[in-house]
Amino acid sequence: MDNISGIKKVMSVVVTGVAAFMLAGCTVAKSSSSSTGTKQDNKTVKIGVNMELSGAAAGYGNAQKQGIELAVSEINKKGGIDVNGQKKKIKLIVRDNKTAIATSASVAAQLTNKDKVAAIVGPATTNAGTAEIPNITKAKVPSVSPSATDPNYTLQKNGKVQPFVFRACYQNNFQGSSAAKFVMRNIKAKRVAVYTDNSSDYGNGLAKAFKKAYKGKIVDSQTFSEGDKDFNAVLTSFKAKKVDAIYVPGYYTEVGLIIKQARQIGIKVPIIGSDGMADPKLAQIAGAKNASRIYYTTPFSTQVAAKDPTASKFMQNFKKRYHEEAPTFSALAYDAVYMIKEAIENEKSDDSAKIAKGLSNIQNFTGVTGKINVDKNHNPEKPLAVEELINGKVGKTFKTE
Repeated sequence: MDNISGIKKVMSVVVTGVAAFMLAGCTVAKSSSSSTGTKQDNKTVKIGVNMELSGAAAGYGNAQKQGIELAVSEINKKGGIDVNGQKKKIKLIVRDNKTAIATSASVAAQLTNKDKVAAIVGPATTNAGTAEIPNITKAKVPSVSPSATDPNYTLQKNGKVQPFVFRACYQNNFQGSSAAKFVMRNIKAKRVAVYTDNSSDYGNGLAKAFKKAYKGKIVDSQTFSEGDKDFNAVLTSFKAKKVDAIYVPGYYTEVGLIIKQARQIGIKVPIIGSDGMADPKLAQIAGAKNASRIYYTTPFSTQVAAKDPTASKFMQNFKKRYHEEAPTFSALAYDAVYMIKEAIENEKSDDSAKIAKGLSNIQNFTGVTGKINVDKNHNPEKPLAVEELINGKVGKTFKTE
């Protein structure tokens, strides 16, 4: 999730105005994934992309688009997807939702009704993803979000699973509790301050999960908002309270400034955050010399990936195609495409409703972000890592439970 506003929506679920109406529509939809959905022609399987390619979350969306395109290119070079013995090439249809709720809903309508896609990858943000749910449910077309991490994203208001909504990333409650365990076991911090981005459910959800799992003393808990620039007053109060570490669930734009200002006033303790920090721009904003003893949870670590054949091949191919290191969000989107391929081949059908069934049954899927099992709520059970920055570069990676 890249770039402040959209990033915060990458994992947030608070939807207002038109989205609130749409969300209500989600809960009324009773469509079953076992019925017939959108059918494909004899030569191609159309996969739609509903993605934040402009607007506040464009950084994340464009990184995901790169992962999607790489996966599609690889699959097509090998002849395509095996649909019950017949090889079909993927036809990718990419549309920009502009990091806007209403646009995401209309993009979903275009992809399902006009383009007749078999499945959708995206959106990146939970708000935009939630907005598309009524339209994909009506059309019986499944969607896999690479990065919508709010725990309620795949659920209806009544607690039942959304039949056509899936994700390739873990949930915030798992990420927040894993960070707390890391702080206790690895940092051994007994006094922690929590500094939360309260602009979205992303930061608030992570903070709540962290506080619930952390067994030490929460010395202080403060909040900031998207777009804030001056964090000195709060950081000075943290320093006076002699904290052992600071947990900052948020995105690199603000967290980068928090790190910079913390180091400038002499705070040297570890600063721990979430996957919204998993971007090279964090160190650019903080300054490389300030970005040491910085830790963040992430679903994709290049150091872990380098030891895994599937992941290392992905990294090599990504660098060859794009001339840069593969970011976390490209890896998640790459896995989302291959999850759809897996579902089609397992079901021996590219009927969209059957693809949804296939996605719900995925077990022991080898992705570049780890082994994936899809649970009853359409969440992938997968590993998580913590990366440490030393002078702005990843110096060490820790595996978590």
